Amino acid sequence: MSRPSPRIAIIGAGPSGLAAGHALLEKGYRDFTIFEKAEKAGGTWHNESYPGLACDVWAHSYTFSYAPNPDWSANYVEQPEIEAYLQKCATDFGLDAHLRTGTRVTRAHYEGDGVWRLTTASGEQFEFDVLINAMGNQHTALLPDVPGMDSFQGPSWHSTEWNHDVDLAGKHVAVIGSAASAVQAVPEVAKSAARVTVLQRTPNWIMPRGRVLYSEARKGWFKRFPPFLRLTQRVQRAMMGMVHQAATLGHKRMEQFEDRARKYIASVVTDPVLREQVTPKSRYACKRGLVSDEFYPTLMQDHVELVAEGLSAVRPQGITTASGREIDCDVIAYCTGYRILDFDRIEVVGENGAELSKQMQEAPEAHKGIAVPNFPNYFFVVGPNGLVLNVPYFMTVEQNVSTIVRLIEEKERAAASTIAVKEEAHRAYNDWMLPRFPLYSWGHGSCDSYYRFDDGRAPFLFPGDFKTYKALQEEAGPEEFQLV
Repeated sequence: MSRPSPRIAIIGAGPSGLAAGHALLEKGYRDFTIFEKAEKAGGTWHNESYPGLACDVWAHSYTFSYAPNPDWSANYVEQPEIEAYLQKCATDFGLDAHLRTGTRVTRAHYEGDGVWRLTTASGEQFEFDVLINAMGNQHTALLPDVPGMDSFQGPSWHSTEWNHDVDLAGKHVAVIGSAASAVQAVPEVAKSAARVTVLQRTPNWIMPRGRVLYSEARKGWFKRFPPFLRLTQRVQRAMMGMVHQAATLGHKRMEQFEDRARKYIASVVTDPVLREQVTPKSRYACKRGLVSDEFYPTLMQDHVELVAEGLSAVRPQGITTASGREIDCDVIAYCTGYRILDFDRIEVVGENGAELSKQMQEAPEAHKGIAVPNFPNYFFVVGPNGLVLNVPYFMTVEQNVSTIVRLIEEKERAAASTIAVKEEAHRAYNDWMLPRFPLYSWGHGSCDSYYRFDDGRAPFLFPGDFKTYKALQEEAGPEEFQLV
């Protein structure tokens, strides 16, 4: 049954935005709008399409808990399938009527008395009582800060904006970077390019993906026998728990993962020089752990070269490496990742003129991953430290959304115009997390990663397991949030 509800805006129609919309409908809220700058839902899985783009976790884990997908084609699936799944979910959940696509929100200003004013790129303005930021963390391209990038005479692009109109056949392609997007793109690029040069600053831990295509019979089992599908999900989630253990310093699982990865390298990379170049010196999960069956074999091909150096400059005819080596090329593809915590995508101004981007630049913190002081009635679906490593992405998102909707309900029950996290609760929570970061390879001082800041904070992952995170989320209420 529908009920009177506050006006709610959700910015972003990727997985987190769809989860927020689903949760609101489940609780009877109807007066909400999902703003999406693209023409279709799907978030990153709609906006990006570089060659080989795929999810690097098991497919049946990468679904909403309430929307399993028996039709996945394999245990790991690629971008078109995931985009189609998310768009089908938007329709199946009943969210199409709430979607406002092709609408980019540029500014959100808190007007006082619990009201937010949104402004779009076209100049339209809207007023809402609650604002949910569901824009995700992997969006804004991170490009190298080197001279000459505008001087290159050939086509160049970042992996987030792959130019499929450029035929790579017969071309020499320089790929800058060797992490997640490069590991997926390089094998595909090498199929058509005459020559491929891959620049690698630091090697990454890569496990074999072991991709297996599902037969029609097996997909039929998933469809006709839901317990079989649920068992598959439980097995995959248990394996994700092992990844969390492997990121924990001192845990035996870390040694096991590193040993397995080294054996994989030894079994595939026969050239001793290349083997040494691709073997990581860091601990497992200092940087994002990767999976691939094709990357190492591709590097072994005669027309592919790994250069174990960073980029120092770009010239009109090509690139210059850190050692001064000049490499001429026809195309440059920057597979250099994303800016994390890019809160300047939208100008968000809270109470007393507080600017979200400035506040986050000074202290990239959130209370339990979903709220920050000075911004009443404003929530992140995935804010700083709002992701948990030992469960699928969707599971954390659903937990965050559940807490947000519960807090909105508490605001309603109290007949309050605003709900905002208390400064003392926010400070206590973030101070509690600080000594926990060094327990994990990705948060330890020995890890040289852009995910970690000089003060010891690693404002991306939650430093703990999902059981702990869920308990903390369930505690969120009037003791931690002020209702006015």
